[in-house]
Amino acid sequence: MLKLKTAFRRKKISSPGYTVLNRVKPVRGGKYFFSLLLKLIEEAEYSVHLQTYAFEEDETGQLVADALISAAKRNIEVYILVDGFASQGLSKAFKQKLEEAGINFRYFEPLLRSKYFYFGRRLHHKIVVIDSIRAIVGSMNIANRYNDTDTEKSWLDTALYVEGETAIALQEVCWRLWLKKRRRKVPEDKKAIEYAQSIPKEEQVAVRIRQNDWVMQKIEISRSYHALFGNAQDRIYIMCSYFLPGKRLLRRLRMAAARGVKVYVVLAGTSDVKTAKYAERYLYRWLLRNKITVYEYQPTVLHAKMTIVDGKKFTIGSYNLNGLSAHASIELNLDVDDERTATMIEEQVKKIITEDCKPVDADTYINHLLRPQQFLHWLSYQFMNFMLMITTFYFRQRE
Repeated sequence: MLKLKTAFRRKKISSPGYTVLNRVKPVRGGKYFFSLLLKLIEEAEYSVHLQTYAFEEDETGQLVADALISAAKRNIEVYILVDGFASQGLSKAFKQKLEEAGINFRYFEPLLRSKYFYFGRRLHHKIVVIDSIRAIVGSMNIANRYNDTDTEKSWLDTALYVEGETAIALQEVCWRLWLKKRRRKVPEDKKAIEYAQSIPKEEQVAVRIRQNDWVMQKIEISRSYHALFGNAQDRIYIMCSYFLPGKRLLRRLRMAAARGVKVYVVLAGTSDVKTAKYAERYLYRWLLRNKITVYEYQPTVLHAKMTIVDGKKFTIGSYNLNGLSAHASIELNLDVDDERTATMIEEQVKKIITEDCKPVDADTYINHLLRPQQFLHWLSYQFMNFMLMITTFYFRQRE
């Protein structure tokens, strides 16, 4: 690993922390994502790390579990780490089936929890790493609602497939979290290093891993967003679920719009958390007054978490623009500095806006302030802010 990192230092990279021996490909959620996931598991040669927030015991969960069990029976080392709250519905029989096949399975536990109460960090990131060579980082969990089934279309999710140095580093992230150790020397994987070094120059993409984790004193994703908004010159596309940014990020957006940057925010038309959706809509008036264009995605629930700036840089992963992701959850994003890939993703977002979104009516949220819905939105916004305040107060002090 040391030799590879030394080689990176000789290369000219546009921003600190980026490595360039990477190959990437955007991945949309639904059937395509799960087909790719199953293919990667099937092709694994010696290890699979899967870390996710929600793993459910439905058809999709069973499908992924069967693939992992098959891999374990081929003597592949399989590690599954799931959040102790979001995945608490898994039955003992399901977990026993995994463990009997030789899979290393455990929950990421908060400080205190019950069926309805949770205090402590959430394991919110979604990572799959295969053989230290290939990886996927995105917004989708393992459950039917993230997949396309015979009866239902999947939620809108996004991810990034990556090969090379970033996959090696993601393997280290997974190991450290699995072993509950802050620092650990992971043995060099010569095969993975050789693979990264074999990526042709014309395919190389600058990528860096960004994390938020208050125990580790990491607020890297938050800083990435501040830098992206602060340095934007022409346009910003935000696609986000549960959109409740703090005052500092809202100020960054307002300042960007004031200097002529076109800001487009794509949010859920229908949300799985109604109170969060009502709270988002309370922000519409502020966004529209600051010349920020807002769209609502119509076909299903929007669950993606991604921002593209100037068609040159983007960040993608598990991080929501709200206080919970900023201060209380373990989150992981990938920042990418590559105009070709950023332009490709931006075009996909534009297509989604054109085909599947409705623009938010400015007249409804600016001129009609006494509508009952506005009061409901205000009440939801105050409630969500209060809940975020009491659950993240300690974490904010540390920042």
